[in-house]
Amino acid sequence: MREFWEQRFADDKYAYGQQPNDFLVSQRHRLKPAMKVLAVADGEGRNGVWLAEQGLNVLSVDVSKNGLAKAQALAAERDVTLRTHCTDLAQWDWPQAEYDAVIAIFIHFMPDIRPRLHAAMLQTLKPGGLLVMEVFHKEQLAYESGGPPVEAMLYTQELLRHDFADAEIDFMEHGIVNLNEGVYHQGEASTIRMLVKRIN
Repeated sequence: MREFWEQRFADDKYAYGQQPNDFLVSQRHRLKPAMKVLAVADGEGRNGVWLAEQGLNVLSVDVSKNGLAKAQALAAERDVTLRTHCTDLAQWDWPQAEYDAVIAIFIHFMPDIRPRLHAAMLQTLKPGGLLVMEVFHKEQLAYESGGPPVEAMLYTQELLRHDFADAEIDFMEHGIVNLNEGVYHQGEASTIRMLVKRIN
């Protein structure tokens, strides 16, 4: 997968645009200045840079060096500080109870690693910390607006409830949204949006 993402982010254009995800922006009121935030699989930094613009202390993590280089370029253009770290999330030694919020936008894992990485996202939060997530539903296979064309990598509400059974799900909604995120996320899409709170 590293090679796939290096190639996708090699172009000068931003594959998913330079503007933040709409669901993330809708949760701005939950994000307070100086909060410590982890942007997981942040790619070219559109979400991480926006978070930094809100006055947050952001670490943007991704497997692609090309993506993170463009994230740093975007941060410089916007005159904000963005810390970056290049790693394979499946191999990363995740920090424990360190972050006030984790942002996971359109991140999809194969079933053999998905539960472990969802648990890692939860455990890297401080108690009471918030996970903001948007993912593609399995029904996304009927649309051509983006996402992995592999059913095993797509989600349902039941699957996510199972993965986050030890947390408090404050909000979960499955619906059709209109994506306008660069060239790879365009048009109607079937997604799940959710807010998860670590409770212990």
